[in-house]
Amino acid sequence: MDVLIEQDGDVIVATPIAKHLDLSNSESFRDEIVAALANHHKLVIDMQNIDFIDSRGCGAIISCLKHVAAAGGDLKLCDVKPRVRTILELIRLHRICEILKTRDQAVFRFESVT
Repeated sequence: MDVLIEQDGDVIVATPIAKHLDLSNSESFRDEIVAALANHHKLVIDMQNIDFIDSRGCGAIISCLKHVAAAGGDLKLCDVKPRVRTILELIRLHRICEILKTRDQAVFRFESVT
């Protein structure tokens, strides 16, 4: 899966370039993000393109969260479409991973915490 990786201050912003985050691409999604986090521990995943997510996609997000948490960091999601948000809320991912409306809000949240 192609993932656009950008740096905003000390925050890595990863934007999946796909409509689905599922069994077919979740492993490559996770691998690309983990590789980009070599020297960073603050991650925003911009979900603007994702129309569908399955359990493997959710698992990939949780795996990324565990990776940054092990380094003392955190992960935030932004621009999550209502259908995808419903799935994230069903599995209660919103309780362990903050979901914000925009990328700017997510990046700012890191700045206001540190």
